[in-house]
Amino acid sequence: MNCIIIDDDESCRIVLEQLIAQVDNLNHIGSFETGKKAINALKHNDTHLVFLDVEMPEMNGIDMLAELEIKPLVILTTSHKEYALDAYEYEVVDYLVKPVTMPRFLKAVSKAERRYENLLMGSISNDRNYFFIRKNNVINKIAIKDVLWIEAMGDYVIIHTKDQKLVLHSTLRMIESKLPKDKFIRIHRSYIVQVDNIKTVEGNTIFIEDSFIPLGTLYKDNFLKRLGLLG
Repeated sequence: MNCIIIDDDESCRIVLEQLIAQVDNLNHIGSFETGKKAINALKHNDTHLVFLDVEMPEMNGIDMLAELEIKPLVILTTSHKEYALDAYEYEVVDYLVKPVTMPRFLKAVSKAERRYENLLMGSISNDRNYFFIRKNNVINKIAIKDVLWIEAMGDYVIIHTKDQKLVLHSTLRMIESKLPKDKFIRIHRSYIVQVDNIKTVEGNTIFIEDSFIPLGTLYKDNFLKRLGLLG
């Protein structure tokens, strides 16, 4: 994610720059000491995430949020906790109290990554045959017909397509809620399959191309009903 820092305190900007440099998925594209300077940059750059200080001269962070027509993801930074309610009002990702520690910073960034992935995927309607996801800061268009299966792996989800694997920091339940139900079905607590790409089913195993996927006992009855067996 491309990110910027807005903070009138140089030492705070430096700390955040050092933290950002340690996270592979963050690309620092600028630091600004005032909201007014940052607004101009936001209009001309593809910025996904803003680390925004609340207390600044001329225009504080909350006032700046109110002025933005198109809002990127925002993580507020401040020395005072009383701005938390304002943070929720503007649907910011998280609220960091200075001095910011690395563990707390990573937790906030993780929240931003999940929200960013969800925004990219969006809700895929039944009449749309594609969706978008990000891989290595590149937005990829994925055709639904090319998706073979989707697999949960800890805090990540792997989308297996006919020619690549795409890893998202998300949950299988979140992904499932956004997929068209006429094309995808949950067949295991860790797997979702694309119905059109099922080759054969033998017992509790589903074969897709040259791979086999386990069919969970709790999901089997619903899966077989969805297949619409003729005999």
